Amino acid sequence: MSSDVGRRAALLAALALLVGAGSARAATPLQLTIPAGDGAKLACSLVLPDGTAPSGGWPAVMLFHGLGGKHQDLEPLATQFLAPGGYATLECDARGHGASEGLFGLDGPRDVQDTRELFAWLTARADVSDTVIGALGISLGGGAVWNAATGGVPFKAIVPVITWTNLATALAPQGLSKSGLVSLLAALVPESRWDPELAAAKSSLVTSTNMATVNTLAASRSPISKLSSLQTPTLMIQGRRDFLFDIDQALAAYKALKGPKRLYVGDLGHAPGGSPATAPDAATYWGEAVKWFDRFLKGAANGIDKSVVELGHDPYDAKTTTYAAPPATKVASVTLPGSTTMAGATGKVVRGARLTGGPHETFGVTTVVVRYSDAKSWDRLVAVLAAGPTPITVGGVKLNAAAGTATIKLMNQALRVPSGTKLTLYLASTSLAQSPANALYLAAVAPEAQITIGRVTLKVSKLTKAVSR
Repeated sequence: MSSDVGRRAALLAALALLVGAGSARAATPLQLTIPAGDGAKLACSLVLPDGTAPSGGWPAVMLFHGLGGKHQDLEPLATQFLAPGGYATLECDARGHGASEGLFGLDGPRDVQDTRELFAWLTARADVSDTVIGALGISLGGGAVWNAATGGVPFKAIVPVITWTNLATALAPQGLSKSGLVSLLAALVPESRWDPELAAAKSSLVTSTNMATVNTLAASRSPISKLSSLQTPTLMIQGRRDFLFDIDQALAAYKALKGPKRLYVGDLGHAPGGSPATAPDAATYWGEAVKWFDRFLKGAANGIDKSVVELGHDPYDAKTTTYAAPPATKVASVTLPGSTTMAGATGKVVRGARLTGGPHETFGVTTVVVRYSDAKSWDRLVAVLAAGPTPITVGGVKLNAAAGTATIKLMNQALRVPSGTKLTLYLASTSLAQSPANALYLAAVAPEAQITIGRVTLKVSKLTKAVSR
């Protein structure tokens, strides 16, 4: 849900690669205010292609920005890319953002109603089609697209980008909050502009307590349970490396959807991934987004409608590998023996491993199975798998007993691991054990807490054949 503030120039440069020097001149956004049904005024802009609208009006795309952003962040996409392609666009500040009134609801029911009303406003225009409307959203905006589509807004095609389908598993997998990241995200919107329901759940989410309340709030903002009945053609664009919304958030949707679907996994993402505006494969995935709209809003027979999973290479070499189904994976299992007692917030256990063969390319859910004992006031375990200073993937789990076996599921991240690379596994109560810069899990145990870590089994999920070079 990261902000796109300050990225407009970078986005413009990336889009210039797509539209080329000979494209139509940029359209001019019309700034306007649209009242919502509850009286809140929403700050928006409308971009229309140059020339006379075709019979029936321009096909249109509604654009949705990221957390902490504003509608102007998306105007380069509208003016330099979609308008020259013959699409009108409407982009608005979400509630609690920019110049829009209302309270930030994290794509809750009121936000879905806003989208429904904005859709009606757009289709009521004589110069815009009343039926041929698509939607594209990035991060928070991707959640808005998913929730509106599953909430009945009749989009003809959608493109959710680096976003969630299950908010609970994204923010607090296995019941342990990504507390550092959650706190960082929360600071992007002043709390005075939050919906009270959302504000009431913040403390519970950061501290991983009273998770029933958090899960209830998250469920009402998570489309995953409704996707099996969604027929809207959907192109998902997700990041290879994204510690907020990992590949599994989109992969679960791909498996559930029954209508036309496509999943592109590339070099964009929230940290440690690259900005959607400037990632090396930006021309590829934005180009596919326009082709998706061309196919399902204009009826172009361009071949983009094949149901595939497409993996951009890393580093990007202008090539992708396409799979007819989610790519096959295999597990490399390594046993890491030992017995180590750690204590307090800075306590950690570090064990090394090497995978045989290679090169390898991680994909799928890697797990860490930990035998532990003598846990005193120690209620969580965080695992970071790294190659040198680079974290490959991270995960955490709540502990409910003084001794036993804990299975930590690490996020689905796609990263090439050269042959012979030494992997290092860090176990602690926070992700800071791997690096002071790794602020994903920050809520630590008490100074007097301690735990003994015994045998650990690392099960690395990877592609059956690495595709990156």
